[in-house]
Amino acid sequence: MLRSNLKRLPSRHRTTQTSFVVAEARNVFRAQAQAIEALAERIDQGYAEAVEVLLTTIGKVVILGVGKSGLIGRKIAATLASTGTPSFFVQAGEAYHGDLGMISQGDSVVLISQSGETDEVVRLMPHLRRLGLPMVALTGVLDSTLAAGVDVALDVSVDREACPNNLAPTNSTLAALAMGDALAVSLIQRREFGPSEFAQFHPGGSLGKQLLTVREAMRTEELPVVTPEDSVGDSLMTMSKGRLGLVLVMRDEKLVGLITDGDLRRGMQNCPDMLSRPVSDIMTDNPVTIPESTLLVDAHRRMQQMKLKAFVVVDHASSVVGVVEVFEE
Repeated sequence: MLRSNLKRLPSRHRTTQTSFVVAEARNVFRAQAQAIEALAERIDQGYAEAVEVLLTTIGKVVILGVGKSGLIGRKIAATLASTGTPSFFVQAGEAYHGDLGMISQGDSVVLISQSGETDEVVRLMPHLRRLGLPMVALTGVLDSTLAAGVDVALDVSVDREACPNNLAPTNSTLAALAMGDALAVSLIQRREFGPSEFAQFHPGGSLGKQLLTVREAMRTEELPVVTPEDSVGDSLMTMSKGRLGLVLVMRDEKLVGLITDGDLRRGMQNCPDMLSRPVSDIMTDNPVTIPESTLLVDAHRRMQQMKLKAFVVVDHASSVVGVVEVFEE
């Protein structure tokens, strides 16, 4: 219906309307960029103190808020939890009606309220103080009840909202979200939370595959192994049991060759008595290996480039430690 209505507008009107919408969108982005830039200029010692509060928390970091601030709080809690700082969100109104029991001694609390006077948030403060919990506030008003009652108040104020009526939370929610992201990044750096730790919290999806190493995905038990002197027939039986489509040829615990199911098929086509001949006649000498520290996505990429279905995995001493197979993205 909308597209049909636009088509009925004269070309000149469509062009004018499009230009106006594009210009307004650009203004929103510029206003929000300015709000974040102003936020950066206000970072001071209080920010460092807030990071220290969260870093030294024995229990979990609890994020409290309602409405749009609550939605921002959920995202902040999720970011913290996925980057090494145990955290969860509690809706402030629900906390006042029983969910306060989710918060324990040893936790710290981050309270979010743009006005600093949100009733559901402010009325929780005495109860949190009785529990002896350190409190950090994200607020747009530093002379508010909330800012006065916490250990550290972080200024996330904005000059105005991007909303033309200066009513809908836009720049203010973005500022609170940006502050939460900054805290998460600071904690990542203080904890020295690297890619390997990140992978532990993101085992699934594309992120998991980017961060997992070959060591974490390889097969290490009951690898199919023969010696160079074993018969090709023996290697066929070993390959069938191993279910990897290959056999490792080892001598004195050292990898000397590799046989794939393709090698077996080609060998038997070319030589009728191949099954009775030694493995050394058809094996690939000095097969390609891959270090166990290689990222799984890099291993997959190399498999595709070399048209292989698996790699033999070796440790830092070049000893065989497993086999990694191709996986689907």
